Amino acid sequence: MTRYAALLTGAAILAAPAAQAQMTVFDYAGFEDPAFHSAYVEAHGASPDFAFFGDEEEAFQKLSSGFKSDVTHICAGSVPKFVESGLVEPWDLSRIPEWENLDRDLTGQDIAGEGDVYFLPIDYGSTAIAYNADEVPAEDVASLDVFLNPKYQGRMAIPDNVDDAYALAYLATGVTDWANATDAQFGAASDWLRQAHANLRTYWVDPGELSQLLASGEVLVSWAWNETLPTMVEEGFPIGFQREAAEGSSLWLCGYVNMAESDGSEDLAYDYVNAMLDASSTQALLDSGYGQSNAVAMASQGEEALVASGLGQIDAPVLAQLPMAGELRQKQAEAFERIKAGF
Repeated sequence: MTRYAALLTGAAILAAPAAQAQMTVFDYAGFEDPAFHSAYVEAHGASPDFAFFGDEEEAFQKLSSGFKSDVTHICAGSVPKFVESGLVEPWDLSRIPEWENLDRDLTGQDIAGEGDVYFLPIDYGSTAIAYNADEVPAEDVASLDVFLNPKYQGRMAIPDNVDDAYALAYLATGVTDWANATDAQFGAASDWLRQAHANLRTYWVDPGELSQLLASGEVLVSWAWNETLPTMVEEGFPIGFQREAAEGSSLWLCGYVNMAESDGSEDLAYDYVNAMLDASSTQALLDSGYGQSNAVAMASQGEEALVASGLGQIDAPVLAQLPMAGELRQKQAEAFERIKAGF
């Protein structure tokens, strides 16, 4: 999935100091923040080199064409494609000290498989109903069917992202595990999205755009990433974030893959991902709206801090946006483009 659309930069560009050229991280812009990998900076005196991409399809095409990086930041939905391509190699878990402390819900069989581990989960977040609490009563967002409510026609939005859109639609139609969605379930989710489409003001591209839409009053209800919650609280906006709708909410998950063909130092690659998983990075990631897969470090922040970031414990169904069959994801992508075009 193209999780950090807020940070699109188009063509990849190099951004780190030339002095540190021993390894390259291929990433979404914004993740070069030294606070996210402070243990690496402390050990080596500077950040690694970074190259940026706009979305994971762009990253895949560039890497397939010969661009070299040492580690690449992708989200769970892209894992099968990267593994099947042969672009990545397994991680050596004996070199990941925090592996046993990672959230088991984020390192399950769908991610790690029964043998080699190709995807190292790092960051995650929730997607739920963000709404103007002054204008929208809580009972109206008690169900995901608020997106079908004609009362809010033209005042709602969802992300311009196929994974987020179908997570919403599957939940709304009673599916909490999309890995083995049937044709009937896919059809029901697509039909629900078509109905919701008629009520939407827009499909938002990045959280900054959504914040503006909410602040201006153009949008009253949206399917949104959890980072919208602390951002708008800080701005004094009466934001509500409903993760416990009757049908539930979703979790997205991203992390790093280890590139099979690279020009940099493998030792530095491990130093970098270990720094991202280190407890010294937890607060900085959380401040930016990202949960860290290090469950022990996250627990140390306290439930109040997690709730404030939209990542606290909930009593409702959760659809984890884990990898699915490539054929199903392609069907969803094609259907989503047709739905956005009004078909």
